[in-house]
Amino acid sequence: MQRTRKIRKGGFSLIELVIVVVIIGIIAAIAVPRLSRGAAGASDSSLAGNLAVLRNAIDLYSTEHGGSFPAVATFDAQMTTYTDANGGTAATKDSTHIYGPYLRKLPSLPVGTYKGTSTVVDGSSGSAGASSGAWFYNPTTGALQANVAVAETDATGKAYNAY
Repeated sequence: MQRTRKIRKGGFSLIELVIVVVIIGIIAAIAVPRLSRGAAGASDSSLAGNLAVLRNAIDLYSTEHGGSFPAVATFDAQMTTYTDANGGTAATKDSTHIYGPYLRKLPSLPVGTYKGTSTVVDGSSGSAGASSGAWFYNPTTGALQANVAVAETDATGKAYNAY
């Protein structure tokens, strides 16, 4: 007596394939909207991060220089090179230029009309967005904000210059 074996070919049944396709569809429906919002929020996060870094560097400069803030005209040099007690700059550290550097380079503005620039604008008078430059900086108070008009807002409606 010879037994016959029924050999099943390897593979997936139609039901198994349909279930997998439905699961992938559900995952895609959840993930795609979240991923599409991520690109818009990246610039907003970058702005918040850049402002935090710049503000911390200004605060450290002020602490090391007896409460004075960097001047607008020499802001880039005072943040990226060595400084003395009076704010004078030097490319290398020596016996008088013992402070800094506070930044490797000034970050560029990730949003707004002046996107991609890194210049500092005098913010002691006027309003943000009125003059060309990335950062609106007040040298008497050390306040720094993005140099964008009030009308320029993020996805939630918050003005970029209010970050």
